[in-house]
Amino acid sequence: MAISTGTYPCHRTFASDKNGYYKGDSANLPSLTNVADILAKVEDGGRITYDEAMLLYQEADLLQLGRAANARRQQLVPGNTVTYLIDRNINYTNVCSTDCTFCAFYRYDPNDPEAYVNPKSVIGKKIEETLYLGGTRILMQGGHNDQLPWDYYLDLINWIHTTYPDIEINAFSPSEIDQMVKVSGLTRYEVLKALKEAGLQGLPGGGGEILDDEIRKRVSPKKQRTDGWLDVMHHAHSLGLTTTATMVIGFREEIRHRLNHLQRLRDLQDASLRDYGTGFNAFISWTVQIENTPLERSRFADQYGATPHEYLRHTAIARIFLDNIPHHQASWPTQGEKVAAIALHMGCDDFGSTMIEENVVSAAGARTSVQPSMSVPEIHRQIREAGFIPAQRNTSYEIVRQYTADPAEDEALLPPAELPGEPTGNLTNSIRLSVINNN
Repeated sequence: MAISTGTYPCHRTFASDKNGYYKGDSANLPSLTNVADILAKVEDGGRITYDEAMLLYQEADLLQLGRAANARRQQLVPGNTVTYLIDRNINYTNVCSTDCTFCAFYRYDPNDPEAYVNPKSVIGKKIEETLYLGGTRILMQGGHNDQLPWDYYLDLINWIHTTYPDIEINAFSPSEIDQMVKVSGLTRYEVLKALKEAGLQGLPGGGGEILDDEIRKRVSPKKQRTDGWLDVMHHAHSLGLTTTATMVIGFREEIRHRLNHLQRLRDLQDASLRDYGTGFNAFISWTVQIENTPLERSRFADQYGATPHEYLRHTAIARIFLDNIPHHQASWPTQGEKVAAIALHMGCDDFGSTMIEENVVSAAGARTSVQPSMSVPEIHRQIREAGFIPAQRNTSYEIVRQYTADPAEDEALLPPAELPGEPTGNLTNSIRLSVINNN
């Protein structure tokens, strides 16, 4: 396996048209100009170009897109099984200096009553509850907390890995890796290598939003730029870490910005598969949630977000275009279970997670703020009613437990439905003060 030493090539080295649209390898592919011919090309297993994707986005009927997306799904993940994961999103801190305009989760001031850095005792309880419910993974992310030194991250990962060896650790989005670069003085590769040696198994795709700096400079001006996100993931692939790619739509972006994002992902995936034999194992997209955020107070507030129809259209286009990323996941936390079930007919082969805990999109008004998790029987019901067979997976999409079309037959295989008590919460400054006062 090759060793990653340099940085991933800047996207501006690739071809773009006279209007600045990024086309990557699509610049060297001939394009069709008829929707029917493009869809037939997809159903035959062909790769589509940037221009063909633009035409499909603008003109193709949603049902036509769904048929082509499902054909692509069968080419990459054949069969009638839809997978899901039992896991928990754990936030080690909500203190962040990045000030993203779409985030209601973070607290800028470390002394804010609602700010926290969860101690190991709290994180440990959250992991134990996850294991009790049949969970196989934690997805751990947090803010860019300038008070946390480099040793904090290494120690935390090592402690989780040695204390709970049965739980998979997917942690730290690419922008959090850059925060560690900032406080450690190490390179991105060195940070990732040290984290892997401490027990890190995967890197979530958070912070992707729209991989186009025209949009990133407007909605998250202090955050990592497109090339940085891609570079971190390229190094992660070189180390064999499990990774996912994400995308958030509804930032008042144009179709070209969305396609630029997809093209950059496809090019990176091609490069990683070529150089390291591995890359992203899944793609997940959702719509931006703006409740309680600065975007909600913007004069353009009514222009943010995306409709279910737009989400489904984008889901199908992404499945068609990203012909080298095997798994695509529906987003019930932001879309609701019914739209997510429809997404299974738009090329998705995965229903996501039970979401034992989720705090980030919930704070911005996502469905998880009302329904914080979905039980395994309910996920099974949604998958079966959509016409598929449920199966629990792990992070690597290996099947942990295959179920059948008959819920009665599978009942004995189900994990515990709920915790004996309330789930462990985050130990905020206000709670710490209350604990101190009570003692």
